[in-house]
Amino acid sequence: MLRFVVRRLLLMVPVLIGLSVLLFAWLRALPGDPASALLGDKATPEAVARINAQYGFDQPLPVQYVKYVSQLIQGDFGNSPRTGQPVVGTFIERFPATIELSVAALLFALVVGIPLGYFAAKRAGGILDTIAVTNSLIGVVIPVFVLAYLLKVIFAIGIPGLEFLAILPTSGRQNVRLEATHITNLYVLDGLMTREFDAAWDAIKHLILPGIALGSIPLAAVTRMTRASVLDVLGEDYVRTATAKGLAQGLINRRHVLKNAMLPIITTIGLQTGHLLSGAVLTEGVFAFNGIGSYLFEAISSLDYAVLQGFILFIAIIYALVNLLVDLLYGVFDPRMRAS
Repeated sequence: MLRFVVRRLLLMVPVLIGLSVLLFAWLRALPGDPASALLGDKATPEAVARINAQYGFDQPLPVQYVKYVSQLIQGDFGNSPRTGQPVVGTFIERFPATIELSVAALLFALVVGIPLGYFAAKRAGGILDTIAVTNSLIGVVIPVFVLAYLLKVIFAIGIPGLEFLAILPTSGRQNVRLEATHITNLYVLDGLMTREFDAAWDAIKHLILPGIALGSIPLAAVTRMTRASVLDVLGEDYVRTATAKGLAQGLINRRHVLKNAMLPIITTIGLQTGHLLSGAVLTEGVFAFNGIGSYLFEAISSLDYAVLQGFILFIAIIYALVNLLVDLLYGVFDPRMRAS
């Protein structure tokens, strides 16, 4: 197992090198230039030339890339020309918000999606199955930002006649009036660690609406994959044999159905987790949730090369680690994977 993990980690190196080359070339191919985007109305030829010289944008592309890679080797991802802040520090500051939002969305998708898909498969063709399939389609069809605004209007702002439903915060991560202690920038965890339970509960309330909005697509994917996987397992010979032998249905469901149906579900969860952790621009924008998604949108608008290069590389590393974790979980649910 250790050799497998080390080998997978080493394989990340050429992947990241290739990504850095593609990312560097793609950003330089975008229309416009970062100096003009940064200066705006003040973009005189002299000012643009000064910014380009300051950040090395006037040098040949191979020279810029070699300089960039040499900085990466030293752990220096550069500073943002727009804010002047180090890219690493900004990522560390913003990423906890994205982690909390992603965990909330994933919990919503798993807690609702796996049971819904399982019972839909057990009652294939019935009313519950129809409801599950319909809801999964709705989760895919409705754009996230539309669902986010609907949830915000109904459960935060309030609509005439249903004002009693408006019990959740409209935006942000926590009520600033609480003056809560922040240790890790994971507000729920910080509240529990410091025993400021009112702050933890307030942070949870701020996560409910954006978590549901962001979790709608993973919910649809998990529900449909669980249903399809359970249906496949229910048709296997070993399940029919266990039933014919008179084993308790609960035992059959736990040992034979759910456990063997989990592999494709784990794959779906891993892919959705990587997607969520890469930042949710629209959801964070609607709920003023200051994570990496909203910051990446600002960086794209201003052609902030340093932030875009650093954040996307960080996201790629996270994606690779999530996939590695998924492969390790395969061995937990299927001993044949451990043997291979």
